[in-house]
Amino acid sequence: MAAAAPAKKNYTLATGRRKTSVARIRMTEGTGIISINGRNLEQFFTEEKDRGAVLGPLLLADMRSRLDVLVKVEGGGITGQAGAISQGIARALKSMFGLQTETAPAAEGEAASGEGSLAKRLRDSGYLTRDSRMKERKHFGFKGARRGFQFSKR
Repeated sequence: MAAAAPAKKNYTLATGRRKTSVARIRMTEGTGIISINGRNLEQFFTEEKDRGAVLGPLLLADMRSRLDVLVKVEGGGITGQAGAISQGIARALKSMFGLQTETAPAAEGEAASGEGSLAKRLRDSGYLTRDSRMKERKHFGFKGARRGFQFSKR
């Protein structure tokens, strides 16, 4: 007889973006391992503020040691990548636990301050909102986005 194959793990996919960075998140139940482009969190992000941005949604949901996060991120700079990962993790948490952001009336037997409040806390903390600030494109007849050439009257 052939050996039984190990049970498939359920995982959740999500995408986060900031400026020109795109982060693809794969989240599973586990022991709290965070791997970014094949490296762990401390090796990838040396700044404490960037590590805090990545861990923010997990700490807000109290899931830091319960979920494994595999991240592939590209484009942009270090802070943009941290913001993209943060948004992606928040989206993955929301879809993994089937949460709704709109305030729906609680069904009978359900607590009003249960799992549904996590999506509201993520939204209120700004983790689900995409930061739309991007570099403005260069325009025709200008040196850059806004800088024109120096005008000489004579």
